[in-house]
Amino acid sequence: MREKLPARILPLLYLGTAHIALALGCLLTAIWPQAVAGFFYHSWLIAIVHLVTLGWITFSILGAIFIVGPLALRMSMPARRPDYVAYAFAVIGLIGMVGHFWIQEYAGMAWSAATVTMGIVYMTIRIAAAARGAHIQPGVRLHITLACANLWLAASMGLAIAIDKVAHFLPGYILSNVFAHAHLAALGWATMMVMGVGYRLLPMTFPSKMPGGRTIYLSAILLETGVLGLFVSLLLRSAWAFAFGIISAGGLLAFGAHVVGMLRQPARAPDAASRFNFGLFHTVSAGVSLSVAIAIGLTLLVVPISARTLHAAAAYGVLGLVGFLAQMVVAMEARLLPMVTWSWAYAGSDYRVPPPSPHAMRDRLLQGIVLAGWTIAVPALTAGMYLESARLVSLGAWSLLVGVAIATTDNAFVVAYTLRANGRVSNEAA
Repeated sequence: MREKLPARILPLLYLGTAHIALALGCLLTAIWPQAVAGFFYHSWLIAIVHLVTLGWITFSILGAIFIVGPLALRMSMPARRPDYVAYAFAVIGLIGMVGHFWIQEYAGMAWSAATVTMGIVYMTIRIAAAARGAHIQPGVRLHITLACANLWLAASMGLAIAIDKVAHFLPGYILSNVFAHAHLAALGWATMMVMGVGYRLLPMTFPSKMPGGRTIYLSAILLETGVLGLFVSLLLRSAWAFAFGIISAGGLLAFGAHVVGMLRQPARAPDAASRFNFGLFHTVSAGVSLSVAIAIGLTLLVVPISARTLHAAAAYGVLGLVGFLAQMVVAMEARLLPMVTWSWAYAGSDYRVPPPSPHAMRDRLLQGIVLAGWTIAVPALTAGMYLESARLVSLGAWSLLVGVAIATTDNAFVVAYTLRANGRVSNEAA
């Protein structure tokens, strides 16, 4: 049984780094809201965006896959020595990217982008290879494989944009290149992976019956078709962008329909589970943000560029990246860490003493504060970016910082349970 146990140190390194990155992004935004509440294409805001997209979302996915692979995807993901090297490359590259963006030193930023790219590309190759042998629905496997392939394309495009800051070789309008890269990374990589993992993990979060059948393919095929078409059409500034935006939205709606189906087929909750499911509330909140982001995004594809549409684009980015993707990470983490902590603690007793239910490991008060922080932060940040209001941006950033700090504390308490449980077993054995 131990060979199937999720790795411990490496996923915690990734998840811990992710929390630090998001907290730093919130702190920088809270301290300098005037630098954020305005035109979004400048070095400081790009640094903060990468703390969210690379630091929080991508690092959380890479850390979670070591846990969710064995527990939910029937996928072997042991931590190997090259995986730690890849983590080091990713962390060093992230620090370098953010730091060089902050001081506007673009040659160093390009080298840092290459460093982080090597780390995350290696890890996604590992994930794609492991998914091939996983005993899961082929539709789920397709989501995971496509997400990894999209990451390779998005990382290549991002690296090209970074080098272009120094060498100036890319054709086309710079914002078109940036928008294309951002959508390929956010939709093609992060959203596709969240959907694929969500088909297995969300039923454990609610709880509900697992979806099955060929309909799972639909969200992957529609989203992939839409994302690739949107990527090319944004690069070329083509009128086809709206059509591919509709197709992408169709893929998201197909996934949303499956989530609604899960909620309509609830499974019996364990006795220790609270009636107030915080993971479910984060999921619903993320779904609302996604719905509004889809409406704004499709509108932006058909209206001419103006000062108001640029403000709307900033709000769209907040809803998509923070309101949806970043919050979906919180929703899944709420269930994932107690599950793996239970597994580690049980293994620590040589499978002799079953630990208490993972549903009883989290502090309900702390979870409530986290939910309140996110509930205040997302609307405040969205409105602040649209209205160019530094006060609203600051309110949202401080609220989110509180939510992140409390969530980190709660997670530390959950993981510490394993150490306490293993310590008790060692004392009893002595």
